[in-house]
Amino acid sequence: HLGENAKVTIRNARKEANDHIKKLQKEGLSEDIAKDAEDEVQKMTDSYSAEVDKHLDRKEKEIMTV
Repeated sequence: HLGENAKVTIRNARKEANDHIKKLQKEGLSEDIAKDAEDEVQKMTDSYSAEVDKHLDRKEKEIMTV
């Protein structure tokens, strides 16, 4: 299912970003900056997931009206 694949890709990107943030934190990145970065990653994840849902809903409505 294309929509679920997109969401898995988004979640994988979030995990990679958070792993990178944790690595930077071990190298000296402050906890405050790391937390802000993780929050921003989550906002982006939520935004992209919502876009996927929106497109899936629109496509489903198109299919149902045919």
